[in-house]
Amino acid sequence: MAAYLIRRILQAALILIGVSFITFFLLYVLPADPVRQIAGRSATAETVENIRRQLGLDQPFIVQYGRYLAGLVQGDLGRSYLQKTEVAALIASRLPATLQLILGGILCELILGLTMGIAAALLRGRIADQALMMTSFITVSAPQFVVSLLMLYVFAVKLGWFPIGGYGTFAHLVLPALTLGILGSGWYSRMMRSSMIDVLRTDYIRTARAKGLRPARVVLRHALPNAVLPVIAMIGIDIGIFMGGIVVVESVFGWPGIGQLAWQAIQRVDIPIIMGVTLVSACAIVLGNLLADVIAPFIDPRIRLR
Repeated sequence: MAAYLIRRILQAALILIGVSFITFFLLYVLPADPVRQIAGRSATAETVENIRRQLGLDQPFIVQYGRYLAGLVQGDLGRSYLQKTEVAALIASRLPATLQLILGGILCELILGLTMGIAAALLRGRIADQALMMTSFITVSAPQFVVSLLMLYVFAVKLGWFPIGGYGTFAHLVLPALTLGILGSGWYSRMMRSSMIDVLRTDYIRTARAKGLRPARVVLRHALPNAVLPVIAMIGIDIGIFMGGIVVVESVFGWPGIGQLAWQAIQRVDIPIIMGVTLVSACAIVLGNLLADVIAPFIDPRIRLR
């Protein structure tokens, strides 16, 4: 296990360096000029050049990236151009809200997706199976802003069950987490259905049924632990996606997470924040996949880490 973890950590470091290089290069060739955002429209050419020189943006790409990478190795994500605050501090201030939404969204995804997938597998070929798969297709295809606004209108405006927006209580968390759960449940249900169908065809499941075990025990005790393994890998990917890819949901519900921070930085061409959020999201994906790989052997002892 120790050798495996060391190897994966080294691989993760190389991946993060690659992500940082590609992101930094794309931002470098971006037509938008962050100095203009800082100086304002009425700034003179001399003022613009002075700001560019102070930020080191007049240097060649390799010099700028080398300086950024040197700071990154020391744990320095840079300083926001516009907010004049350390990027690490800005991300840390948004992290609690983001983690709450991640946990709530993944929990809703699993409850909805696994339930739909298991039911569809057990009812394979029937009308209920087709209806569940059609529902999963709709949830996967639905735009974030449509589902978000619909949830907000029905449950907050019309019924008044939850706050319209904000952050701080469990009631504020329900709607954005449920929205993410609905949007992502389709992927889990389709994967769970396929995996469960494959497991239900195996010899040991037929043996369990032949022994007279109750259907619920066969499904939950024998089939589910093996069928759920592909889903665990998806959770690791979702963690990274949720770190920066739920901008619309956060904006609609006024949720002060990292995604909203990234969107504001993109609008203002605040490169240090964009880089910081991208690296944190990439790190979350890597750690999520690592955790999924480490947890898998505890669910299925036949799996060996190499």
